[in-house]
Amino acid sequence: MSVTTAAPLLALLKEKDNSVKSFALESINGVVDQLWSEISNDITDIEALYDDNSFKDRKLAALVASKVYYNLGDYETAVKFALAAEDYFNFDEKSQFVETIISQSIEMYIQLSTKRYELNDSNSSIDPQLTLIFEKMLEKCVKTADYKLALGIALESYRLDVIETILRERTADDTEANALKLVTYVLSAACTTVTSTPFRVSILKKLFEILSSLKSPDYFTISKIIVNLNDTKLATALFEKLHSEENIEISYQIAFDLVTSASQELLGGLISALDAQKFDKKLLDILSGIPTCDYYNTFLFRNKNIDLGLLNKTKSSMDGKFSLFHTALSVSNGFMHAGTTDDSFIRSNLPWLGKAQNWAKFTATASLGVIHKGNLSDGRKIMEPYLPGSRAASRYIKGGSLYGLGLIFAGYGREVIDYLKTHITDNSSSVGDDDVDVLLHGASLGIGLAGMGSANSEIYEALKEVLYNDSANSGEASALGMGLIMLGTGNETVIHDMFTYAQETQHGNITRGLAMGLAVINYAREELADETIEQMLKHENGLLRYGGAFTIALAYAGTGNNKAVKKLLHIAVSDSDDDVRRAAVTALGFVLIRDYTTVPRIVELLSESHNAHVRCGTAFALGISCAGRGFQAAVDVLIPLTKDPVDFVRQAAMISLAMVLIQQTEKTNPRVKEINELFSNVVTNKHQEGLAKFGACVAQGIMNAGGRNVTIQLENVEMGTLDTKAVIGLAMFSQFWYWFPLAHFLSLSFSPTTIIGVRGEDISIPSFKINCHTKPDIFDYPPMFEENTDKSVEKVATAVLSTTAKAKARAKKTKKESKEFNVEQSKKEIKTDEKKIEKKEGEPETKDDDSYKVKYISKPYQIENASRVLPQQLKYIAFSKEERFIPVRKFKGSNGVVVLIDKNPNEPVDLIKTAKQLKDIDAPLPTPFKVEEELDFSKV
Repeated sequence: MSVTTAAPLLALLKEKDNSVKSFALESINGVVDQLWSEISNDITDIEALYDDNSFKDRKLAALVASKVYYNLGDYETAVKFALAAEDYFNFDEKSQFVETIISQSIEMYIQLSTKRYELNDSNSSIDPQLTLIFEKMLEKCVKTADYKLALGIALESYRLDVIETILRERTADDTEANALKLVTYVLSAACTTVTSTPFRVSILKKLFEILSSLKSPDYFTISKIIVNLNDTKLATALFEKLHSEENIEISYQIAFDLVTSASQELLGGLISALDAQKFDKKLLDILSGIPTCDYYNTFLFRNKNIDLGLLNKTKSSMDGKFSLFHTALSVSNGFMHAGTTDDSFIRSNLPWLGKAQNWAKFTATASLGVIHKGNLSDGRKIMEPYLPGSRAASRYIKGGSLYGLGLIFAGYGREVIDYLKTHITDNSSSVGDDDVDVLLHGASLGIGLAGMGSANSEIYEALKEVLYNDSANSGEASALGMGLIMLGTGNETVIHDMFTYAQETQHGNITRGLAMGLAVINYAREELADETIEQMLKHENGLLRYGGAFTIALAYAGTGNNKAVKKLLHIAVSDSDDDVRRAAVTALGFVLIRDYTTVPRIVELLSESHNAHVRCGTAFALGISCAGRGFQAAVDVLIPLTKDPVDFVRQAAMISLAMVLIQQTEKTNPRVKEINELFSNVVTNKHQEGLAKFGACVAQGIMNAGGRNVTIQLENVEMGTLDTKAVIGLAMFSQFWYWFPLAHFLSLSFSPTTIIGVRGEDISIPSFKINCHTKPDIFDYPPMFEENTDKSVEKVATAVLSTTAKAKARAKKTKKESKEFNVEQSKKEIKTDEKKIEKKEGEPETKDDDSYKVKYISKPYQIENASRVLPQQLKYIAFSKEERFIPVRKFKGSNGVVVLIDKNPNEPVDLIKTAKQLKDIDAPLPTPFKVEEELDFSKV
């Protein structure tokens, strides 16, 4: 029999006898879910019973009150009374009430725990009953083997003790493989979702301890932790352990991984520590970065596919007498030849080079550094004819050569740092002289590149002396150099000094340089950079607010942080300065690098803004976030912007399109041909504005970068981290808006698209083949530029008789009918043939990949070691266990240097000689060529 009213039971609550009240509460508890609206009128009586300490069933009263508030939708109060009910609240009851209370309890616990951790307040207490519910839920997850859920909740609530307990229990009770999966899950979550930097550091250190204690540690996962922590001591401990276990091949592979992902500070400290212990010379050599750069130079030179026809056409279309066009072609040529060490275009166009004036000459000379990027063994010799002390008369050539030297040794500058520092210290007292100013400009940029991320205080102090001389040109470059040296350190003294001087100087160039330097110093610091960001964004000086937007970009790069995105969107629509608004929209691209699929949707409305600077920022945001991904949704937003009425918006759109579509072929993206034709048409069109032509020319360089063998890759696939050099390169490249020479920084983002297998025993490159499970022509190079030689001849209209017109119409109709018949006949034949073909067992399925489909074929074709392998091709690459050479680490579709185990080391094998080996053994260095200040054109 159903109860229709709670009035009699509620009346009993007013009785004096406690046993009657208890009976009433028990009865109400049974009907509260049906009659809660009526019972809620007497909720004060039920609460009074809970408040009465002499009433023995007061906890039952709390449970009833909790259920009433639950039905009223007041979940916070419902949780409060549910906690007070203690044992009356049954965790195991399968009802929506219990599930909701537990869910709300966990949320409340996470909020309180987070607040306690962030305020560093260990004295603030959390209701023991709330903690009990939280811990009981975690126990339940562990009992049902839902470990990832338990670890995820523990991460959110800052419970490192729970994380450690679960992981240690699993390593003790389960297989190491299963335990490792959980460790990897926590590592991934810590690096991508944990928003507190100190807590992330604590987690990573604990994971390092747990992994190191395993019987068979996964050293590659440990190396990921070391890179994220940037800890030299842990790195040294890892290599010591590998050395003691004689895991030579694994130590070499980790060393190669560190070279492409670790900071120069970590690598420098590691080399010093291992050298002091007389470690393996090959290992120290690998950590220096010389072999990696040598392999990449070898690959880029051997496989270069430079479209010289396109370059020559562009040169003839853009008059070198104009500084803007000369600079554009210098930058484009540098990109096209980046890392190939092939400077033949410059050699064969010395008269064109001679047209450069002033800073265009500086940019052209520095482009040699882009071409010879990574040529660590010969870089100094190549730049020697132009360096200070040479016969080069122009101060712009001397300054440009120092900048070029930095571009060659970017991130691996141990060999040239002292040389560049000498030029800074010797000339810093002579600032004011124009010659010295240009020299210091180049030297400051060069040493910033060479010492990037080294945190070298001596270099910083030398650059600070140049800054304090307050000269606009050298001051701006020294400010950028200071930021690059202190990359990601967050040094409070440095930040204070730079921010203070940015407010004192009268030079806008210096203020902007310091603002960008502050952004670079705060790279990857997330919430630790918030104080600096707020100071910059609140400042009345638009240049500092501009830097504040870029500080958000780099501090929160790749995090997808909602708070950062909201702040940038607010700045984008509210700031009074157009430059700041453009910077804020551009910054969205950096924050959303990992969430690139969301960017087109987020910025679509901004791309239609009435403000041209916002539209320009939209283009850059798409180019940065979707760089190298060929993402069709980004292309669809960018193409309309190439028709924008404002020239600099078109410029940004074309450059960004090239960044998105770099290394896409016509088969992987059918719009590649159309977009290449667009660039060519803009370059050759005399009626296009200069800035648009500049953008199209630079875009051509990006599309054909590195001899069409590099891409822009912002993430280290193996390490699961952002590629710091690539991100910083993009951030500095975006400053070409103010200073064209900074465009060369994009070369830092270029990543060679190859797999280079090296033998573990001697790190040589054996000649062998790798399997690729798809059709050979899908990832071929796009066709070279071919100039249309057909001359359009104007035709005069001729008179046509009516009888002739009718005859032609009849012939056309007959031809059409014949064609239609042939098409139908062909379709029938194809259908017949398809019926004849039987589907073989194990026939591969078609796989989707963004904008195109590629079939995975069971019978592969083979490619040579150290050949071109596009990012979208990697998923079809496989090493066979039956082959002679197999990777020391399971191949998971990542490019770069792969250390191999040779199963037949005593058998002979052909080796691929590297660029360094060829120069050391077979031939002397080529004679350096010199760009004269004035060229005698009569002799050319």
